[in-house]
Amino acid sequence: MILRTIRHLTRGLHQPGMKNYIPYDMFDMERTQRELKSATKMERIYHIGQDRAWDGKEVLKELLEKHDGVQLAPEKVEPLRRLFATIFWGELAAWKVSSELALEIDPLEAKMAAVSQAHDEARHFYVMHDYLSLLDYEPQDLPPSAHRLLVEILRADSLAKKLVGMQLMVEPIALTLFQLVRESNTEPVLCDLLAYYERDEARHVALGVHFLPELVSKMSYTELVDFYVWQIRMFMIQLDGVQEMKADFNALGLTMRDVVHMGMIKQLHANRLTNERSGNRFPVEELFTRAVECKLALEFPLEDTSRRARWTEALKILVNPNHSTSDIKAALDRLKPGDVFGGTAAA
Repeated sequence: MILRTIRHLTRGLHQPGMKNYIPYDMFDMERTQRELKSATKMERIYHIGQDRAWDGKEVLKELLEKHDGVQLAPEKVEPLRRLFATIFWGELAAWKVSSELALEIDPLEAKMAAVSQAHDEARHFYVMHDYLSLLDYEPQDLPPSAHRLLVEILRADSLAKKLVGMQLMVEPIALTLFQLVRESNTEPVLCDLLAYYERDEARHVALGVHFLPELVSKMSYTELVDFYVWQIRMFMIQLDGVQEMKADFNALGLTMRDVVHMGMIKQLHANRLTNERSGNRFPVEELFTRAVECKLALEFPLEDTSRRARWTEALKILVNPNHSTSDIKAALDRLKPGDVFGGTAAA
């Protein structure tokens, strides 16, 4: 079963046309002042990653000694295993995508940042494997929507889609789960371990925020439409994935609407930072926010309401941009660039 999952996740990674030449002209490209500024920040991501690299084997060993082993109530073992199995396979997918980005990206600084991320993701993958092994986890297939999301990103037909899918969609959702589980103090070893993961993942978001605008600015109108339609589709698959794991979130004391609300704010904030840098000419944030609000009204209502009431609420959101039940836009407007990702994405 584990081999089948790995085959699913790796299929389509090495597509025809992947670069197999030396880019002698990589230093000849002209850059705007904003691109030069972003390049400097992406180079810093690489060096910060080197300075803050941690020994996964040693850290896990120290945390197990500190807390006298894993401390988890029996009824929470299976829900925690299922939730973090998704993180486990997601780290493998992120490792593969970042390795591909490091190969395909030409600008030196962005390439360095992608290499740094690949190194982080390899560590995240093996450490999560070691932790889950302590819970007697046996690798198996992901839930359908989580599997579909990762495969869609791995098979995406452009670097921009891979970058936004992994760095600006999957990573913020992972950060949300890390933060909520850590704040709940569900299991002491895991909660301390996740602080290391969060620090690394914030740098990964920064790569997307600083390099994606360069790719988006070069897209044609048709390419932009395709790019943003793809993103909305990924948003919907993500929300379906959260719904599939509803029982596990509830078993760990995590409120579903809080999970979705915080995750979407992190994602939309990352998109806002990216769009501001790219001079985007589409009302992307408005479209994404409305799509998410409608999904929240239908699948994660504030109260237990009828199907008809949920659809009525969703239609109100569609026709009235000022109508909201989750206040996502207001929450976004209150944020400063560094509030969500510890300043790294905006650095």
